Amino acid sequence: MTRPAARSGSRASADRLARLLNLVPYLLARPGIEIAEAAGDLGVTERQLREDLELLWVCGLPGYGPGDLIDMAFDGDRVTITYDAGIDRPLRLTPDEALALVVALRMLAETPGVANREAVERALAKIEDAGDLVGAPVAVRLPGDTPRVEALRAAVEGGKALRITYYTAARDETTERVIDPLRMLMVGGRAYVEAWCRRAEAVRLFRADRIDAVTELDEPATVPPQAVPHDLTEGVFRPSADLPLITLRIGRGERWITEYYPCERVEAGDGDQWLVSLRVTDLGWARRFVLGLGPEVTVVAPVELAEQVRATAAAALDAYAVPASTAVPRPPEVDPERAPSGDPAVAGRTQ
Repeated sequence: MTRPAARSGSRASADRLARLLNLVPYLLARPGIEIAEAAGDLGVTERQLREDLELLWVCGLPGYGPGDLIDMAFDGDRVTITYDAGIDRPLRLTPDEALALVVALRMLAETPGVANREAVERALAKIEDAGDLVGAPVAVRLPGDTPRVEALRAAVEGGKALRITYYTAARDETTERVIDPLRMLMVGGRAYVEAWCRRAEAVRLFRADRIDAVTELDEPATVPPQAVPHDLTEGVFRPSADLPLITLRIGRGERWITEYYPCERVEAGDGDQWLVSLRVTDLGWARRFVLGLGPEVTVVAPVELAEQVRATAAAALDAYAVPASTAVPRPPEVDPERAPSGDPAVAGRTQ
């Protein structure tokens, strides 16, 4: 069982654009149609249709003055388009435009998490047929779209439960889990499998590049009713007040942290230094994060994190120390006055 992907803001905007482009020719063919009837034909509510009509008031040709914008007349609950701004003309694509659209649709079809890939494929076939682009030499590969991702996508689409070996970076451990996949998706250029994890008894996101092994089981994927896909419109990591808060003092060379990670507070400190506070999944991840940064970073809070970083760094330094038992013994000091003639130690210093 695969649940449909959550409707994102970008998907809703694309649907509305398509509806608006279809709305003008539809109304031109039915002057004076009742709004309720038009809403039923177009599969939207009356409220949504009225909002679409209000948006059309400010759409039109460049110049966007009187005589440029789409115009319409209302008679009670009936509407008539009085000026269409040329939207009644059929869409004609140049070869370059058609090719660009084919590339975009192929990329969309290859994106994990697309809810209705069949519709994308149908649109792609129509454009290729209309523009004589069937078999066009265009290869589309998304960032992170590796053979591993393709194999995972095939396994997820197979509808079977999967046994995976997964590396969890936050705890620096590798575990074996049985999962019931919900969907594949791409977030921030990385591919993920979203699934019901039987080990955690919750919905989890598994990064494709951290899945070391995958085995398709004979049993079908069984997703319990309480399994709800995550809302990822704002990214995978969503800081919350119940997560640990860390504060770092950073130099100019580490200010990229404030652009790459969601920070709760950024304050100017002494000189070029900044004080940065951000939420983390756990202090184990924070410890490894800080150790991977340069010398311009100091842990201000919490004290527990500072102690963990100090202890780990000290242990790393100790590992580089040469044990006394393996040290190369130094040759004894020889007194030239007492050394016998021909002693190589003396000869080496006196030549």
